[in-house]
Amino acid sequence: MAKGKVKSKVKSKAKPPVKARVEQNKGLEKVDKRTIARFKKILLKEREQIVGEVKQIVESSKEMGQDGIQDIGDEAANIYNKQVLLSLNENERLRLKEVDESLDRIENGTYGICEECGGPISLKRLEVRPVAKYCVPCLTKLEKGKS
Repeated sequence: MAKGKVKSKVKSKAKPPVKARVEQNKGLEKVDKRTIARFKKILLKEREQIVGEVKQIVESSKEMGQDGIQDIGDEAANIYNKQVLLSLNENERLRLKEVDESLDRIENGTYGICEECGGPISLKRLEVRPVAKYCVPCLTKLEKGKS
């Protein structure tokens, strides 16, 4: 009986069989080709939307200040509005960069793989944030390191 107890202790410390680990990590399996294609479509649509927004912002900023003679108040308001538009443009540029990096990861076959630990990023996380580069545990660890 002593041997049986030792074996049970050893088994409890060892990793569960592969099938059991897969069951425990539902949603953490490597993303399949059909799911990747769906995310690629989402990312391309988001890219198109960002580019459209940036074009609209550029057009708006060109139109500002072209309505003839302005007093100093109008000029100040237009300068402020242009600064706001430029900062929006910066945010859009960053979003576009994230989307492009995600599309590159799809092409390289690394989409859905954490850049920190090399493990899979959960499908739920990718559905919420398709541009995610890190799994939740690594993101949490990285954010704690920044604070």
